[in-house]
Amino acid sequence: MKNLSTSKIYLITGAAGFIGFYLAKKLLSSGCCVVGIDNINDYYDINLKYARLEKLKLFEGFSFIKGDIADAKTVMQLFAEYAPDIVINMAAQAGVQYSITNPDAYMQSNVIGFYNILEACRHKRVEHLVYASSSSVYGANKELPFAETACVDYPISLYASTKKANELMAYTYSHLYHIPVTGLRFFTVYGPMGRPDMAYFSFTDKYINNEAIPILNNGDFEHDILRDFTYIDDVVEGIVRVLGNSPAIVETVSSNIYNIGNNKPEKLMVFISTLEQCLSNSLGRKVIFEKKFAPVKPGDVPATYAKMELMEKTFGFKPQTSIKEGLQKFTDWYVGYYCVR
Repeated sequence: MKNLSTSKIYLITGAAGFIGFYLAKKLLSSGCCVVGIDNINDYYDINLKYARLEKLKLFEGFSFIKGDIADAKTVMQLFAEYAPDIVINMAAQAGVQYSITNPDAYMQSNVIGFYNILEACRHKRVEHLVYASSSSVYGANKELPFAETACVDYPISLYASTKKANELMAYTYSHLYHIPVTGLRFFTVYGPMGRPDMAYFSFTDKYINNEAIPILNNGDFEHDILRDFTYIDDVVEGIVRVLGNSPAIVETVSSNIYNIGNNKPEKLMVFISTLEQCLSNSLGRKVIFEKKFAPVKPGDVPATYAKMELMEKTFGFKPQTSIKEGLQKFTDWYVGYYCVR
């Protein structure tokens, strides 16, 4: 296993985002030089994004540019000034439901933005491009767990379509220009300082605000929704192992894709009861969420479940954090960060 090189310059797009922030912090803590770019959009609370950035600015090796990767001029100037050796594209418009009401944001950031990154990598000849894909590309695939070899030709949301497009674009650029590329399909990443639009975060918000949480699928517990929750520290560890191992050129293509999930999906109601217990521990009082039945939303998939054999075989990586341990860390952070009593 190759180690991270402190002589390299790492560019992280979406550095103020959830995964981008934790990855940047890990690299900086290891003595690496990190350049971050983020447009700080208002999809969710920008104060949380700035709070993440403040933690990164404590490191001498961190440089930050407020900019949008959908702007080609900004991207090319960034590459010209900093000459990154390794690029990690975490910038993207996230969220399945938001893609239904605001499709333009996804085309700009996820498609045009990623194209601009590919073009810059092509002309700079970077050593390795790692980019964020998503478990959403598996759509309503019924063969569980999801393997990287499964058919992903039928995405059921625009968000998933843009991530599938990223995989195809990356393959093409690798083929044409011999760029070593690795795509990572993330499965429901969670943890402290996470995204407020995610269920674990929004359910906690709703409890604090005396609101009911939605029980999707109208309470059909025989066909309960399954999610493969993956704790942020495990995700970052997986990315770091990938960063130290650029794919070798095989004929004309060096483009690989790996799942990063927990390989242990949780039923919705088990997840909810665990979150209640963890929040009870953090607050020092009994927490019971008020619940209401709701239908599954358009674009949502019934289950996510990562097959992790390829990641484990290639990089010796296996997630370590249980849902109880991860949610406890989140609720402890939440109570402290928002000064909840």
